[in-house]
Amino acid sequence: MRKKRLRVLVLTDPDLVPPDSLKGYTPEEIFTWKTEFDVVSTLRRSGHEVKTLGVQNELTPIRDEIDSWKPDIVFNLLEEFHGLVAYDQNVASYLELLKVPYTGCGPRGLVLARGKDLSKKILTYHRVPVPAFAVFPVGRKVQRPKRLTFPLIVKSVEADASLGISQASVVNNDEELQKRVTFIHNTIGNVIAEQYVPGREIYVGVLGSERRRALPVWELEFTKLAAGAIPIATERAKHNPKYQKRRGIQSGPAKDLTPEFAKKIQNLAKRICRSLELDGYARIDFRLDDSGVPYFLEANPNPEIAKSEEFAEAAKHAGLSYSALLNRILELGLQRARRVHQEQEGTA
Repeated sequence: MRKKRLRVLVLTDPDLVPPDSLKGYTPEEIFTWKTEFDVVSTLRRSGHEVKTLGVQNELTPIRDEIDSWKPDIVFNLLEEFHGLVAYDQNVASYLELLKVPYTGCGPRGLVLARGKDLSKKILTYHRVPVPAFAVFPVGRKVQRPKRLTFPLIVKSVEADASLGISQASVVNNDEELQKRVTFIHNTIGNVIAEQYVPGREIYVGVLGSERRRALPVWELEFTKLAAGAIPIATERAKHNPKYQKRRGIQSGPAKDLTPEFAKKIQNLAKRICRSLELDGYARIDFRLDDSGVPYFLEANPNPEIAKSEEFAEAAKHAGLSYSALLNRILELGLQRARRVHQEQEGTA
């Protein structure tokens, strides 16, 4: 049966509104808006009518476009608002107030997942393996709890996409901890320092809201790291193609996992999504230690979905083409809108 042609409004950062063609652009330029281009061009090839809207500081343009163009659904690719990641949940909340279907995670899941400290507290309660951690707010003295032993990895509490993470993020004494915390305070904001877990960097994508589907376990591999370098997903490792090539950083299906153990990790990822109320699509990041314990690192609502990135590649490995993946994400957004409408009708 032919899928219904939808009118899709794609929300993105103004600087990331993609062109109609890749012709004339360098690989470096394409890299900055590859997700937006992949989503828009693929939805159009799928037969949908697509319009993009760059949004940064004002909500009014969203309402004006919805009132005038009347989209069937909004494909939400915004990762921040007013320049702050923490404000992305406000855009989702606004779309709910407008009663327009939208893709991705709802505001409650965004709030629970964005704060790395809050998500870890919730999952500790649900008995999910979590590295020991402590939070160092801006303006507070850096005093390490005795229970927290080195080495530690120092991160921003709220920033995603490995922002602020480098080889210097792994610290081995209080002096290094003080220095790194001060750096993150001065450049990004509040800090979380957690026990560094040696092991494998693995990801599990999850699709769905009420009935969730876990994608194949994916792994970020480091094959040519410099002597003494630590295998962690730094900002360069995640977003610098030249560095990735030079250091042999690549992702693919996790190797040497028995089907039973892979299923265990997938089920854990789905349980985490339920606990954090993540819907639509999400990616759960783990460190798998040498004894086989998958430690939760963070949850990524609305993760990177460029055609070449981990989420889409894992979906493809599971038999879901990129076009089918995006259409499934649209359908999940429409399903949630119908469910919310039914709930409201039932309480009216």
